[in-house]
Amino acid sequence: MAKIISIHSYRGGTGKSNLTANLATLVARDGNRVGVIDTDLPSPGIHILFGMVDRQQEWTLNDFLWKKCKIADAACDVSAVLQGQGNPNSKIYLVRSSIKVNDISRVLREGFDAELLFEGFQQLIKDLKLDYLFIDTHPGLNEETLLSLTVSDTVLLILRPDRQDFQGTAVTVDVARRLKVPNLFLVVNKVLPEYNFQQIRKTVESNYNVPVVGILPDSPDMLRLASQGIFAIKYNNHPISKTLQNIASQVSGKVAAI
Repeated sequence: MAKIISIHSYRGGTGKSNLTANLATLVARDGNRVGVIDTDLPSPGIHILFGMVDRQQEWTLNDFLWKKCKIADAACDVSAVLQGQGNPNSKIYLVRSSIKVNDISRVLREGFDAELLFEGFQQLIKDLKLDYLFIDTHPGLNEETLLSLTVSDTVLLILRPDRQDFQGTAVTVDVARRLKVPNLFLVVNKVLPEYNFQQIRKTVESNYNVPVVGILPDSPDMLRLASQGIFAIKYNNHPISKTLQNIASQVSGKVAAI
């Protein structure tokens, strides 16, 4: 059965979409069929990382939620981001959210059927024969987020070394535990290189009693890429890419979490 992995953060600007895109791509590179759904309907953006800035697509997740199309109709094959890495079984499909102002306004005004979204997850897995489905969530806690946490096999919470993030993540961890999420992990992102990473890991794990599967430094190399592709593919031997690969292996269940 396919595994559903939600990537979430309590606040925006943590690097959640970038992490989702990199992990999904690395899992696909290992020979898996991977789906990615951008459920951040009020502020979509992960499609940019998959090279869909100017690429036209008729259907989006919004259209599925408004019952204009099937969920698979909104899925776009973005396997080209692998740049030849992987094997013939490696596939990535993205269901993007609409960036049209009217569509975003409608979501903010009317909301959407969260139960239909859940049905869409299951249908996409079935139609595309997925091994993994990654869900890029909207920051904070709302109905869509609670649903994503409920249906996920694994939830990866990303936070920065910031007191606001620490407090918000504590709330999210508590909610995830109440929802009995099977596997809950943390990633600390945008850490200044001069910080003591081992101490940060020890402090965070002690505070939340949740495994930290990776600590990512604030990197000029990541900033220079400016979302123009998948970092772990373009810079395969970079130390950050090695950390991302380790995180991907842990959240996909290939190795035990540290």
